[in-house]
Amino acid sequence: MASPLAAALSTKVVVHRPRRGAVSRRRVIDAARHSDARVVAVTAPAGYGKTTMVAEWAATEERPVAWASVDRFDDDSGALLTLLATACSTIMPHVAAIVPKMRGTREAVLGGAAPLLAAVLADAPEPFVLVADDLHAAGSQECQDALEVVLAGVPDGSQVVLTSRYEQPSLTRLRLTGATVEIGPQELRIDAEDARPIFDGHRVTVSDEDVATAVERCEGWPTGLVLCALTIRAGGEVRSLFGDERVVSDYLHHEVFARLSDDLQRFLRRTAILEELSGSLCDAVLDTTGSGALLQRVEEYNLFLIPLDRRRRRYRYHSLFREFLLARVQRDDGDIVRGLHLRAADWFEEHGRPRSAVGHLLAAGAPQRAGGLIATLAMPAYGSGQVALVDRWLREVGDAVIETSGDLLVIATWAALLQGRSPGSERWAAVLDAFDPDAESAKDRASFASARAMIRAVMCLDGPLRAREDATYAVAHEPEWSPWRDTALYLLGSTALLGGDTDAATDAFVRSSMCAGERGSTTSVVLSEAELALLAMDQDAWSTAEVHADRAVRRAEEHHLEGYALSAFAFAVAARVALRREDLSTAKGLLARAMRARVGCTHVLPFVAMRLRLQLAKAFSEMGDRSAALHVLREIEELLARRPDMGVLVDEIAGFRHSLVDTVERVATVPLTPAETRLLPYLQTHLTLAGIGERLFISRNTVSSEVGSIYRKLGVTTRSAAVERAIEGGLLGP
Repeated sequence: MASPLAAALSTKVVVHRPRRGAVSRRRVIDAARHSDARVVAVTAPAGYGKTTMVAEWAATEERPVAWASVDRFDDDSGALLTLLATACSTIMPHVAAIVPKMRGTREAVLGGAAPLLAAVLADAPEPFVLVADDLHAAGSQECQDALEVVLAGVPDGSQVVLTSRYEQPSLTRLRLTGATVEIGPQELRIDAEDARPIFDGHRVTVSDEDVATAVERCEGWPTGLVLCALTIRAGGEVRSLFGDERVVSDYLHHEVFARLSDDLQRFLRRTAILEELSGSLCDAVLDTTGSGALLQRVEEYNLFLIPLDRRRRRYRYHSLFREFLLARVQRDDGDIVRGLHLRAADWFEEHGRPRSAVGHLLAAGAPQRAGGLIATLAMPAYGSGQVALVDRWLREVGDAVIETSGDLLVIATWAALLQGRSPGSERWAAVLDAFDPDAESAKDRASFASARAMIRAVMCLDGPLRAREDATYAVAHEPEWSPWRDTALYLLGSTALLGGDTDAATDAFVRSSMCAGERGSTTSVVLSEAELALLAMDQDAWSTAEVHADRAVRRAEEHHLEGYALSAFAFAVAARVALRREDLSTAKGLLARAMRARVGCTHVLPFVAMRLRLQLAKAFSEMGDRSAALHVLREIEELLARRPDMGVLVDEIAGFRHSLVDTVERVATVPLTPAETRLLPYLQTHLTLAGIGERLFISRNTVSSEVGSIYRKLGVTTRSAAVERAIEGGLLGP
């Protein structure tokens, strides 16, 4: 039983003509290919043959073609740019070197990765075509902003082809310059003349009148006309068709689904909840056996099953068919859908794929159980540069559930702290402090008490003595196998430094780095190695300092922590090491990266925030830029106003400030404030001042004031000049 609809969804005889006299699809392709447009946007709902048309373009293209298929997991600016860079590396091998640099925080991607990829594309050795298919799957604002920056780098002679179900906001600026060709539903519709090959291709004999009727009823919709041809071949009549996309659902039901056996219908409906299919997984979800054989039957029937590997053990349904099946399972099996998702989650957990399990648990309405997995996965995900994923999980679980779970409260608080969010950090810390863990087991209560102590220590709300007590408590209660032990040891070292106990601090940082290295942790290695570098500097052991600083920076880069608040500290320390060996170019690059990343290092992490800025000020001073050093010191003063009791660090800051009196100023710069640094990347986009304000949750007047300050500090008068000067100075880009 071979379903003819498979041909309908992949036919190559669909042409694009909105009315008689319009050009054919071949001419549409040729016109777009030979235009001066650097971006071609193909936008229409499902079923209009967008991907097929672009695939035909790629098959006849003389320029090298890179293809990126976008899915919902790419709806994160770092993930999207990683996908695009990886695709480009297949035709431009040198692009592979920047793929690891595409991840980071949203600000780091927009301010660093996006202009870097744009610059690499601009320097492409030969004209190319890059296809981003199904771009609607990455429709978040952060993805659109980053994509706009990348598209600006496409050189003359090259083209990026975007297919999407919806219009792309990232094209706004390019539209104004005439650098786009847009192909929409009207251009993708076909008339009677071009509909004739569809019927001929399916060996259907119809009159010109019937062809015209089919075009009228389907309103030129390509997939609808193919289905029309198939219906006629099966004995149906043209006049029985609907005139819009509902024809797909009707055809699937009457001509495909209703003709299947009950067991196969049930199998298709209930496995549609899965984005990926295998015999073992389907057996688990359906609580049965023999699913592998059924999958083979489905493939033999040509029922829209797409293999994902050469051995044909993993599959997925065609997206249109899956949408149809999902509607059916909700209608016919709605009362068991929750159980299907729960069994899918069980299977994924048992097979070591907890991230996939989270999605099914949330779909099943089991946020508490999902929260347990998230609590385990969140910090490793953060440590690998996937902060957006952690934020999305927490949003999907919801505050109400978080507030009832001690584990999730700890994760939500850390997520806010590590991104420098205020008052979010203070709010979650207060909820955490008030949480009653009495319902937990004795073991869980001890673990929760340790986690709460670490939060208090890192925020240093009650001064260095209490912070050290909390850190000591955490170390005592986090066993050797605990995933939090390295964090507890780092905090013990930090609080020891606040008390002036450098020997204890050194011991704790060494143990923290070793512990984190053994467990594959990231942040503790970055921070502890940077602190060990500083301690070595104080002993004038610069070769040792260089080893530790290099280790910290390398770990941050390997795990895509560009733009993370904690990575800024490592970059600042490494900049001072580079200055010591008179490597000014490297020092300036590291200093620029630290200045950008410091934006997220706020008073909620006072020890790191002040230590970071002190190293930045010292680096500027060592470069002879006393003015910049003083500006960074003013930021420290603002931090001290919020956290005045910071032990011996206060004296260290005062001592450095006094030493600046004797500094000989060789150059004078005024660095951008954290707020200005956060805003700067958005000057690359089409966004108005009001639009930038909406992105950053500030007023238009505040944006206007900060933009004016940026212009003054960079010595420019226009937006484009500010971007150029920022790239030249390392404030944007790599």
